[in-house]
Amino acid sequence: MSVIRQPGILGRTARRRVVGVTAALSAATVEAVAVGVWFSLVAGSRTTSTALAGLGILFCGALVRAIVFGATVNEVGDLLKPERLSAALLLTGSWLVWLLVAELIGGVGGIVVAGVVLAGALTAQLFVERRVFCLRSTYLTTRTPLVPGCLLAAGASALLAAVWFVDVTLATPPIPLEATTVVLRVDALHVGLVLFGLFAFLAHQRRFERLLEP
Repeated sequence: MSVIRQPGILGRTARRRVVGVTAALSAATVEAVAVGVWFSLVAGSRTTSTALAGLGILFCGALVRAIVFGATVNEVGDLLKPERLSAALLLTGSWLVWLLVAELIGGVGGIVVAGVVLAGALTAQLFVERRVFCLRSTYLTTRTPLVPGCLLAAGASALLAAVWFVDVTLATPPIPLEATTVVLRVDALHVGLVLFGLFAFLAHQRRFERLLEP
């Protein structure tokens, strides 16, 4: 009660934690949806239309994540500034390079090498994104976001490993709904996306926790 009646350090810390967790959940949701839809498209029939659609989804997801980040640490401002668009393009390119490296090498080695490449690329992207949005404080630009980048890469590796090496499909019995029946299926892709979403939340939570601390 004393903290509520007399806001102080503990009150400000609690508010920062709430803001950080909310922002991390929002950013992770956007990232998981964008990467999940893109990965689902390219994992299926890879045509020119699906490739272009996947690129568009990745880029839009990067822009939305930038909005969440900017609104949390500073202000959104104009997203069409070249440096802010370059951060979104760098994020989109990082995912493309990751999948290309993994498929070129193949197997467990491909997942490991691609994960290392992605960790470096995402660390650089997070650093660039932080610099173009955190314009009011030089303190915010002094820490390299290595841990968030590695966590995102670990989630991506888990997603790829689940799709490549796990061949399990769980299905519920038919559920009657009026004139039709519904069957719920959970396969390796869904498991991988859940794991990726979890790692993405941990990554962004760690990121915002450090950026919002005084």
